[in-house]
Amino acid sequence: MAKPLVALLTGAGVSTDSGIPDYRGPKGLWRRDPEAEKLVTYEYYMGDPEIRRRSWRMRWETGVLGAEPNAAHRAVAELERSGVPVRVITQNVDGLHQLAGMPARKVYELHGTAREFVCTACHVRGPMEEALARVEAGEADPPCVRCGGILKPATVMFGERLDPVVLGEAAAVAKACQVFVAAGTRLQVQPAAGLAGVAADHGARLIVVNAEPTPYDDLADEVVRDPIGTALPALLRALAAG
Repeated sequence: MAKPLVALLTGAGVSTDSGIPDYRGPKGLWRRDPEAEKLVTYEYYMGDPEIRRRSWRMRWETGVLGAEPNAAHRAVAELERSGVPVRVITQNVDGLHQLAGMPARKVYELHGTAREFVCTACHVRGPMEEALARVEAGEADPPCVRCGGILKPATVMFGERLDPVVLGEAAAVAKACQVFVAAGTRLQVQPAAGLAGVAADHGARLIVVNAEPTPYDDLADEVVRDPIGTALPALLRALAAG
């Protein structure tokens, strides 16, 4: 008998154990420093060189690229290696699912990746380490070496559209899966949050793993409030066991 397709929608709560802060939670970055939101808002970033300088400095100082996968990321990769068909739809930009061992082709990054930069003019891309090395060397707002355009992280900033191809692929997974796990997300940001409803509407078993209530709890077959670092690995081991 074929094993059921398991889709996971992962949010910031999956990466907090790796030292990456939540943004909108009770202790989230935006609540502590509302001005910080401007650093990842496209209009402010493109229009204000000082915002860009602060944004690059923040990325260099926080050392996000040094984060390591935690137990939740490893559990997802282990489920995939066990032979269960798994697809990850993530709102995170940290690339930790791939670092934990999930094949990149099975991870749909709705909000892009912080591990690459992109030129806003000629669209050339490159590794974020390269751009941050230039910042460390003294370039406060490093321009594109090819065309001189403004560089930005290859993430979807506030004010930018999600990639319609990635979103379409994620929606197809939500429609096709038999189990849909929403973990570490408050399910409040659309259209990502709506994928939980799409999955449920197409007959999937919906499981929500999150410390706080979500708008989809009443629709879920199971709601887990325990810490993600222990709850998600336990849940995925149970799915692997059948």
